[in-house]
Amino acid sequence: MTTATQVKNDVKDLSLAPLGKQRIEWAGREMPVLKQIQEQFAKDKPFAGLRLVACCHVTTETAHLAIALKNGGADALLIASNPLSTQDDVAASLVADYGISVFAIKGEDNDTYHRHVRTALDHRPNIIIDDGSDVVATLIQERQEQLADLIGTTEETTTGIVRLRAMLRDGVLTFPAMNVNDADTKHFFDNRYGTGQSTLDGIIRATNILLAGKTIVVAGYGWCGKGTALRARGMGANVIVTEIDPIRAIEAVMDGFRVMPMDEAAAQGDIFVTVTGNKHVIRGEHFAAMKDGAIVCNSGHFDIEIDLKALQGMAKEVKVVRNFTEEYRLNSGKSVIVLGEGRLVNLAAAEGHPSAVMDMSFANQALACEYLVKNKGNLEPGIHSIPTEVDQEIARLKLQAMGIFIDALTPEQTEYINSWTSGT
Repeated sequence: MTTATQVKNDVKDLSLAPLGKQRIEWAGREMPVLKQIQEQFAKDKPFAGLRLVACCHVTTETAHLAIALKNGGADALLIASNPLSTQDDVAASLVADYGISVFAIKGEDNDTYHRHVRTALDHRPNIIIDDGSDVVATLIQERQEQLADLIGTTEETTTGIVRLRAMLRDGVLTFPAMNVNDADTKHFFDNRYGTGQSTLDGIIRATNILLAGKTIVVAGYGWCGKGTALRARGMGANVIVTEIDPIRAIEAVMDGFRVMPMDEAAAQGDIFVTVTGNKHVIRGEHFAAMKDGAIVCNSGHFDIEIDLKALQGMAKEVKVVRNFTEEYRLNSGKSVIVLGEGRLVNLAAAEGHPSAVMDMSFANQALACEYLVKNKGNLEPGIHSIPTEVDQEIARLKLQAMGIFIDALTPEQTEYINSWTSGT
C-alpha cells in the first residue's frame, strides 16, 4: 500500500489532510457533472500509461479534477498556478488520501513557485493542463527536448489564451492547445458568475467592509468584469467601469454603469478591482489621485495589473493591518490599501469560485484532455476550440443534475430552420 510519504510532494503539512478530505467531499456535492465523468473515466481509463501535469489553483474543486484524471489512469502531478491560491489542507489530502503528487504551498515565494514549475516538467508530461501558460512557456523556453513527449495542452484562463496566441504568432506553438477558456460552459458561467461572486467574497473576507453605498471601480468589462460589476451593483455599490475596448465600453453603458478613463475614476473610487489580464492598469498617477484609504485589489490571473513597485516607491511605510490586507502609507500622508499582495483576491483571501460553476469548467478540462488523447496525431499544431457537442453535453448534464428540462425541436421546426425556401 502506498503511504503519503511515498507520494512525491512538497506541501505545507500532511497532518492537515483530514480537514482537506472533509472539504473536498463537501465540494463534491455541487459537482455532479464531473462526478459522472470521474465514473466514466474509471471504466474507460483514457489516460492509461500517460503522464499528466496540472498547473491549477489547488482548491477543493481542483481536487475533483485531479481525482478524475487519476481515475482515468493518468500518472498525475499537480502544482499551483499562483503562489497564493493553494488551500494547504486540500494539497495535503490529495497526497495522503488520494495518492496524487502535489507541489504547492500557500504563500510560496517566487523561487519555490518556479522550482515547482520545473518539477512539473521533470515529470515529462504527455499532457499539460495550464492556468496562465507558465508550464508551457517554460517548456518552450527551457525544455525543447521534451516537446516530443507532448500530446498537447489545455488552457482555461484568459491570460493563458493571450499567451498561447502570442506563441502561435511567434511560431513556437508546435503542438495542439485546447482553448477551454472560451467554451460557453466555461466563460459564460465561471468567468461571470464565479469571478463575480468570489471576488466580492475575497474583498469582504479581507476587509469586512460594507459594500452598499461604496463606489467600486471595475477595470475591464470582459466576462470577469461583467460578473464583478453586476454582483457589486447587486450588493448596493455604485459601479464605475474603465475600458479600452469601445464595444465593451458601450455595453457597460447600456448595462447601466458609468464609464470613464482610470485617470478620472481614480479620484472617485472607494474600491478598485482589476480584471483585464494586462499590465499596470493601476499606476503611480492613479494612486496619487486616490482618496485616503482607497482599497485596491486584483482578480486577474497574474499580479501585474497593479503597479506595486510604483506604489512601494511612493510609500514611507507598509504594514499588515489584517490577513491579506496591507496598508501603504504614502509620503503625501494618504494611505492605499492593497489586498492579497495584488494577486487573485478571490483565492488569496477567499476560497475561489463556488463548486457549482467549477463543475462545468473542470468537466471541460477533463473532456479536453480526453479529446487530445483520442485525436493524437490528427490535430494540427495551434489553438483548438472545445467541440460544440461537448460544450452542449456539459450544459445538458448540468441541467439534468439541477432537475431542469428543456424543449426539443419538432420535426417541422427542424425542417424549417434548415430550409431557405420558407419565408413569410
